[in-house]
Amino acid sequence: MMLFSNKAQKEPVVVVRDSQEALTRLRQALESAGPAERPGLERAVDIAEATAALADEQVRRSWVRGILKAAGADAERDLVGAVKSLRQAVPSLTLTAAYQLVKDDANHAAY
Repeated sequence: MMLFSNKAQKEPVVVVRDSQEALTRLRQALESAGPAERPGLERAVDIAEATAALADEQVRRSWVRGILKAAGADAERDLVGAVKSLRQAVPSLTLTAAYQLVKDDANHAAY
């Protein structure tokens, strides 16, 4: 996954994924797999299918949550600290973009 920040765009981070390509390759490997490899490849296909089905917004939120978790930041308790942690991890993010991403994640964490 590649992430970009740009002041001119509506979304602060654009998600570029190659999930379908990975899924295609896993399915090809499954076709020629021996009995010992099949269970692992079948599980990998299931995971890839679930990942490919996620909306970009879900992928962005998961990415933000991962960064905040690694930093020990909690957006619900300390929004400013969470924004700071995100910007430290991804210095190319603008303050506005980082705030929008953290706020979006915090708003959806309650659901």
